[in-house]
Amino acid sequence: MTRLDILISDGFVAVTSNIPIGTLAFLLVAGIFLTLYRTSITPFIRFAWHCFFRPLGAKDQRERLDKFYEGQAEVYDRTRNGLLRGRETMLSLSASHLRELHAGSKERFVWVDIGGGTGHNIEAMSRLMPISSFDRIYLIDLCEPLLAIARKRFAACGWTNITVLCQDASEFALPEWTELGINPKGSVGFVTLSYSLSMIPSFYTLLDRIDHVLSPDEGLLSVVDFYTAGKQLSLHEKAIGGTGKECGWLSRWFWQIWFDFDHVSLSPARRQYLEYRFGTIKSYNGRNRCILPFVVRIPYYIWLGRPRSCDVSRMCHAFEVEGGNMIGNCSPLSLKAREETCLSKDVPELDLGSPAIKRPSGGAVVIDVTYPLSSFHYAIRKPWRLPYYDHPVHKEFRTFIYSFTWEDPMEDMRHLQLSSEDSMLVITSAGDNALHYAVHAKPRRIHCVDMNPCQGHLLELKLAALQALPYADFFRLFGDGHHPDFPTLLTSKIAPFLSSAAFQFWQLNADMFTSKDVSFYMRGYSGVALRAARVLFRLVGVADEVRLLCEAETLGEQKRIWWGDEKHRGVRRALFNRIVVALLRTPMFCWNALGVPMNQRQMLLEDGSMYEYLRDTLDPIASTQHLKKGAYFYLLTLLGRYTPESCPAYLTAAGVEALKRNDGEALDAFRLHTDSIVNVLRGLPGASLTRVILMDHLDWFAPGAPEVEEEVREVARAVAPGGLVFWRSAARVPWYQVVFEKAGFDVVALAIRTGSEKPIDGVNMYASFWRATKPLCI
Repeated sequence: MTRLDILISDGFVAVTSNIPIGTLAFLLVAGIFLTLYRTSITPFIRFAWHCFFRPLGAKDQRERLDKFYEGQAEVYDRTRNGLLRGRETMLSLSASHLRELHAGSKERFVWVDIGGGTGHNIEAMSRLMPISSFDRIYLIDLCEPLLAIARKRFAACGWTNITVLCQDASEFALPEWTELGINPKGSVGFVTLSYSLSMIPSFYTLLDRIDHVLSPDEGLLSVVDFYTAGKQLSLHEKAIGGTGKECGWLSRWFWQIWFDFDHVSLSPARRQYLEYRFGTIKSYNGRNRCILPFVVRIPYYIWLGRPRSCDVSRMCHAFEVEGGNMIGNCSPLSLKAREETCLSKDVPELDLGSPAIKRPSGGAVVIDVTYPLSSFHYAIRKPWRLPYYDHPVHKEFRTFIYSFTWEDPMEDMRHLQLSSEDSMLVITSAGDNALHYAVHAKPRRIHCVDMNPCQGHLLELKLAALQALPYADFFRLFGDGHHPDFPTLLTSKIAPFLSSAAFQFWQLNADMFTSKDVSFYMRGYSGVALRAARVLFRLVGVADEVRLLCEAETLGEQKRIWWGDEKHRGVRRALFNRIVVALLRTPMFCWNALGVPMNQRQMLLEDGSMYEYLRDTLDPIASTQHLKKGAYFYLLTLLGRYTPESCPAYLTAAGVEALKRNDGEALDAFRLHTDSIVNVLRGLPGASLTRVILMDHLDWFAPGAPEVEEEVREVARAVAPGGLVFWRSAARVPWYQVVFEKAGFDVVALAIRTGSEKPIDGVNMYASFWRATKPLCI
């Protein structure tokens, strides 16, 4: 037999034994497991028992919920943190949107948390906005064991404006409707459904009831829940549902069956009716990877919406009348059509006699059976982004190409003669130049156009951040290119000013700003070139000299570091080597890293070699533009960030102040189009533009392309007499200048690059800069 001796001395236990080491190891592991069982693992075992094994045998929904939760109510919150993903994000979004919706409001502010269970949402909301800011909060649930936890929680916090109600959600009734004589219709300002919509059988009745009691103009409905969804039936539904909504057939089948065991319905009908009954403000589709990150991916969504009865006339006017955009408006008759009909003096009134069918007295009954407008229409603040639908060409743009604008706005301003009365059309790019014009001239309208939705998302983020953030946070984002708190800033401050599409993009790509090692400006297609340059500098051993080049106190010192002397190897030598020239000869690198398409590359080569192009571009910059004191274009490419001394106008303290003044009045000029230039021009009234800046856009077309002639015709129609059109080109004399001349424009070359001695502007990337003037007599 095995002998076991136990010696007790001074409070210590010593065990001496000839028990085999394997047995001792087993006993040790068993002891550790027993300890864990008694502490952290116990709640999850209770959770698993009640969710998957314990028989319920209930007769109705209330009894089933009570039996299901009575044994796990005390551990409910602890065991659901990982599973019920997105609750904090939903509440943060809700708090930021409520602050905008209720700013200056004197209406009674009531929150109804339906299916709130233990009161977790209300306690979490207290960290985002004071509970005292609500006149009354009602927590409604059908499960008494969970409500008991909620009552204890609220009592411990000392909150006295919260009422806990055990009611059927589809028939909920607030005591104040009878006690205070308040009309239920429009009496509620905020409703939340946190993983409860999928558990309520009568969801049609519930959503109809919420729509009835929610305030039309100040009400907000917020939902987070599991879901499944098939293919979207139309582009309009796809735009409302958002990116990544569709689930694969296996995912739909598995998760619907799995959750059905617990009487949780993931049928697509619930979300479909939600998106039909209300107007969508924000929609985000995520996948919960809390169990097995690379295997289990439970679909969940976060959704914010408003009653469809809210006033959207301001958005309709901004989109249809000011922007010429009818996308997303499902009304039988558009606002623009109604206005044009009302203003028309050419159509006389017709007297057709009395109608054959008499309408019933007491007022007409109108039933709105149209689909809701796009999510852009229900935005609560600025109508910057015009609605758009998914297009096959968008699949070519996985992200933005340009994280910064590569044209000199200061040179533009010398020729634009811009005033506050001008209306402009520009290419969006990264939005830097458009913001420069807004800082210095505050034009009446700035139409920003780009086929790449991600470029619009980037400019929209800049506009929203300008509106919502203090200067320090704004500069950390777009000056330093890094902000560790970006995800929090996005949901708590920036989101109310973003469209749903832009919010989804930045929620999915928040790491672009949070990474410590990679600046935001190293992202996107242009970031590929910047990262490749950094690798090259390290390989050839000039990384330190690149830093010194950016820190040079004088232009003379900068030139010496560039060209090289007895102390410096010369940065130029690294950039002008065979590897770089060979890469520039590669069409794939030119497009993916530099954003230079095939046709533009061909125009460049017709005027000389790649080496000559590189020489004529960079040598004049290094000799005449001081990087540390204002030549921010190349400072950014070398450092990966701006500095307060060398940055675009919209990043300076004075520039931000000018753009934020009077609640962002200068930003109201922006209208962001996600479409081709010719389509945008078609939607604008004739002679409505005074300035058009096409950048190098026409270089992308092959010589003689009919699309260029069509676009120039639309430019001629949309530009007012005396209006100016500007463009830059990789060619010294681009082929399409004659197209403008044939359309009646007076064309003048403002600058043509002739060698490596003098730059034509602060970027010097293009070989020529042109202006076309529409004569007054046209």
